[in-house]
Amino acid sequence: MKEHSKTRHLNDDSQDKVRLDKWLWAARFFKTRALAKDAVEGGKVQYNGQRTKPGKLVELHAKLLIRQGWDEKEVLITAISDQRKGAPEASRLYAETEDSLAAREKKAWERKHLLAAQLPPARRPTKKQRRQIHSFKEQAVE
Repeated sequence: MKEHSKTRHLNDDSQDKVRLDKWLWAARFFKTRALAKDAVEGGKVQYNGQRTKPGKLVELHAKLLIRQGWDEKEVLITAISDQRKGAPEASRLYAETEDSLAAREKKAWERKHLLAAQLPPARRPTKKQRRQIHSFKEQAVE
């Protein structure tokens, strides 16, 4: 039975050529190739520490820095594929660095605790509070 998968693992010698935007889409970092292309063009994806174009051909062991919302992920390419598959299979295409995981967890913890420390949002005064405000203003005028 012939396998049609274009996934290349570390020990394969086949020469697959896959564009960066297509690889990002296949690895499920972005929902569409258009979003992946826009992110690369916008400088939100760095390839080996450099800004690049969406048409850049990816190579094994290349380091990507991907910014998505609040998070910044540093990943190493471990396999090359141009086919989008399920999340468990897509996660085999890359390995996130230990430093990246630790930094993302730390930033998430800081954001969570920063929100908890803020005061609740101001609300409109109740009818009773409005009456008190009006009576206070009337006393100040007299």
